[in-house]
Amino acid sequence: MSEDDINMEEYPTEIHDYLTAFEKSLGSVDEMLKTMMSVSRSELLQKLDPLEQAKLDLVSVYTLNSMFWVYLATQGINPKEHPVKQELERIRTYMNKVKEIADKKKASKLDKGAASRFVRNALWEPKDESEHASKTPARGKKRK
Repeated sequence: MSEDDINMEEYPTEIHDYLTAFEKSLGSVDEMLKTMMSVSRSELLQKLDPLEQAKLDLVSVYTLNSMFWVYLATQGINPKEHPVKQELERIRTYMNKVKEIADKKKASKLDKGAASRFVRNALWEPKDESEHASKTPARGKKRK
């Protein structure tokens, strides 16, 4: 028997795919954490503007609370009835606020002067008869 066969006997086969995906996800989280931990927090924050710093802090705390949610679930505790649920909702609220600020920052600004010139030039204005006659080019000369 191979090692996989022994492990398959310890849990129902229906959840094997889920556990494999979970193991891959944990590996990805571990790689990301190693990458983040390789640079000191102060160095990382110096390279970011305040909005990016807020995003980093929110993602970090959300990840930590999400991992705690998973830990509670693995211990047989319903995380939906635990205060971590309210904490995740609070963090999501702040994430939405930061997203709104970022979206406002990206929104195009209106150049009021250019807009008023565009509207003024686009509107039709009737001209005086004398003005119209002076600007009308003369017809070509008659040939004999």
